[in-house]
Amino acid sequence: MSKPAAQLNADLAKAATLSEALPYLRRYAGANFVVKYGGHAMGEEALAEQFARDIVLLKQVGIHPVVVHGGGPQIGRMLERLSIKSEFVDGLRVTDAATVEIVEMVLAGSINKQLVTAINRAGGRAVGISGKDANLVRARKLTRTVRDPDSQIEKVLDLGFVGEPEHVDPTVLDLFVRSDLIPVVAPTGVGPAGETYNINADTTAGAIAAAMRAARFLLLTDVAGVLDKSGGLIPSMTRGRAEALIADGTIKGGMIPKIQTCLDAVANGVEAAVILDGRVPHAVLLEIFTEHGVGTLIRRD
Repeated sequence: MSKPAAQLNADLAKAATLSEALPYLRRYAGANFVVKYGGHAMGEEALAEQFARDIVLLKQVGIHPVVVHGGGPQIGRMLERLSIKSEFVDGLRVTDAATVEIVEMVLAGSINKQLVTAINRAGGRAVGISGKDANLVRARKLTRTVRDPDSQIEKVLDLGFVGEPEHVDPTVLDLFVRSDLIPVVAPTGVGPAGETYNINADTTAGAIAAAMRAARFLLLTDVAGVLDKSGGLIPSMTRGRAEALIADGTIKGGMIPKIQTCLDAVANGVEAAVILDGRVPHAVLLEIFTEHGVGTLIRRD
């Protein structure tokens, strides 16, 4: 019995999609991909399940994904439950000794294991670690300088246990990618005295991508990518264009540090970085295996 026309057309579309993916499967076989996962997609069960399946698929076709996750909203909710007050400076949570314990508990504990479980349920073999494990991310204290609007005197703000990557040792990740294991990394680091530092997840993922000489650094966020002044997606850009768009105000606000993270990664060995919308179903697969992708690709000049 022949298939109904609608079903046949659907099957043909799937076959065409697979055929279109073939050159990219060949190109990226054996490559390292670092995926920063967070934002809106992280909080929706259906999107989280799709993301987990997509990561497993990458591993199955010979690409080696490393997932770095965020967790700011979940940390905020836990701090509220425990009546621990926190404040932000330039988008960074001031993290005292009490707060950093909660940060580590949420990031390296509940969030990390939820994502590990989702990937395992999708058929993969995920292992959850933090930047402290095997000295993956050695961190230094991050400070911010602000200028008093009246006196114009600069002062250094103490953000507590907020850090930035000083050195990334990818040895433990290399062991995973040579096996069938998928590493899932919580964005904490270890200081010189063994102290825990809370590190921005985008920054952590970019530093890991550079250390691994990743073919792609995919930064999933809550917008379509980098938009022009009319709201249209900019499909690709070089460092020069990115800096020009920052200078003329096209790129502004929270997108600036994301762009800078991508530029730093590309300057330090990543083939290309992509900012894309994690709310789009199968955004990772659409970006990697289709001709035009779905985000903004950032490459060297």
